[in-house]
Amino acid sequence: MDLAAVDFQREEELEQLAVLFSGNQVPSGARPLAQAYAGHQFGNFTKLGDGRAILIGEHLTAAGKRVDIQLKGAGITPYSRGGDGRATRKAMLREYLISEAMHALGIPSSRSLAVVETGEQVWRQEKESGAILTRVMSSHLRVGTFQYARHFLDVSALQALLTYTIERHYPELRDVSNPALALLEAVMERQIQLVVHWLRVGFIHGVMNTDNMSICGETFDYGPCAFLNTYDPATVFSSIDSQGRYAFGNQPGIAQWNLAALAGALLPLVATDEKQATELCTALLNDFPRRFTAAQWEMYAHKMVSQALKKRDKGFFKISWPF
Repeated sequence: MDLAAVDFQREEELEQLAVLFSGNQVPSGARPLAQAYAGHQFGNFTKLGDGRAILIGEHLTAAGKRVDIQLKGAGITPYSRGGDGRATRKAMLREYLISEAMHALGIPSSRSLAVVETGEQVWRQEKESGAILTRVMSSHLRVGTFQYARHFLDVSALQALLTYTIERHYPELRDVSNPALALLEAVMERQIQLVVHWLRVGFIHGVMNTDNMSICGETFDYGPCAFLNTYDPATVFSSIDSQGRYAFGNQPGIAQWNLAALAGALLPLVATDEKQATELCTALLNDFPRRFTAAQWEMYAHKMVSQALKKRDKGFFKISWPF
């Protein structure tokens, strides 16, 4: 075998991948777009959108799972709002490492497929090397997507979004009597499990705005985020979170707050009578603390048993079960 030829072929393949993952070549059949969405940032509602991300398209995996492939830091979009649409190499490598760590820890998360250095300089606090991250998610639908549809589109568009979301992420809800209310409950259950996972490993999201809350229950947007070094519920990890809104210990309550925002967006589809719709959603949301506490204690129990079994296996003691 000609090793020189193999090395050259490998280098050629890497160059082709770099062209693809840098956005300089659009895959055949793809129609890239920047998504529109709205959301509550630190409690204030604002119109948003992908300011530095381009959705390349959907992809069906070999297992038949549909995923979104997105380039982050690829340049200016219609939603950049004066920004440069770029990302730094340091930040993109950080997202790559943390998202893959979260996946390895068994926590639903976006995945990072590649980081490509652009060769351009990006100005933040100082001049840094630019890069583009290729991000993969079950989808980029978020609470803010529904907020956008509710505030800026008509009810038929909101209904179409609901139908699409159920078909893509919750097909078991296709034939329920109240799809909007059922979706709210399903998203609530996934968010409860997700935040319990965060507490399990000491993860602080840092920016739990409604635009960063995934409808499919995955962690994403690894900007200001960190893992606790020492336990302190008041720990924050965002330079602009001066009030501690998104502190580690506040994450369950913020998840419930964000779900209330989703409920508000879904109200016209829950019931034609707004009072009735509000009562149905309120009754469901009021059950959040009970469900969250049950899931949290179940997580604690698993951790305690897991640690006990590890110590037993190392010969520290024997476990005698009373049944």
